[in-house]
Amino acid sequence: MREIVMDTETTGFEPSEGHRLVEIGGVELVNHMPTGRTYHQYINPERDMPEEAFNVHGLSADFLRPQPKFNEIADDFVAFFTGATLVIHNAAFDMKFLNFELEKSGRPKLQNKVVDTLAIARRRFPGSPASLDALCRRFGIDNSSRTLHGALLDSEILAEVYLELMGGRQPDLVLGGAGSSRGGGSVDSQWRPRARPVPLPSRLTADEAAAHAKLVEKMGEAAIWARYGS
Repeated sequence: MREIVMDTETTGFEPSEGHRLVEIGGVELVNHMPTGRTYHQYINPERDMPEEAFNVHGLSADFLRPQPKFNEIADDFVAFFTGATLVIHNAAFDMKFLNFELEKSGRPKLQNKVVDTLAIARRRFPGSPASLDALCRRFGIDNSSRTLHGALLDSEILAEVYLELMGGRQPDLVLGGAGSSRGGGSVDSQWRPRARPVPLPSRLTADEAAAHAKLVEKMGEAAIWARYGS
């Protein structure tokens, strides 16, 4: 199963009001394991940058002006993302911008299956904050490098959050390390997974451990569980 955990940055909230994409980032997973392949692209939005948006992601109109327009990178974008399940935090926001840009460039809308991690988090932790920063705090994920929003960095952090939401099958993603590609829509396959530096704490309570030990004792010395306890 191929998934791409992705994020975008924009000039505002609504493409119908003239706002555009300015950055796309994605991290590839296969069977919930990072492959090391990433996608990253800055985009010239062909318009000014509102101060409110600049304060979120720090991408100025001057920085973005020499970047390619969406139409110029659309084929590479489609090639990388086609066939994958898209994993997005607040998916409706990113999808409306991506499909707007694709339609504007004369291409069909995305047909990918979409997983919304915001919806998953709200189901798992009803009534609790479900922002990306809040989920990082909940799962003990280091997001100290996230002083500003960035599509690739946020995708890398979201990949860690997603794997925790799916049960903690996480091989210690390295944020912004050698496995990341900054600009040019390039793909990097040099990243390799590593074991967790610190094992996850046991969820077994003292009462549960005592009850299990009592059960094994009743089963006698031949019980297979007795071998693991020795």
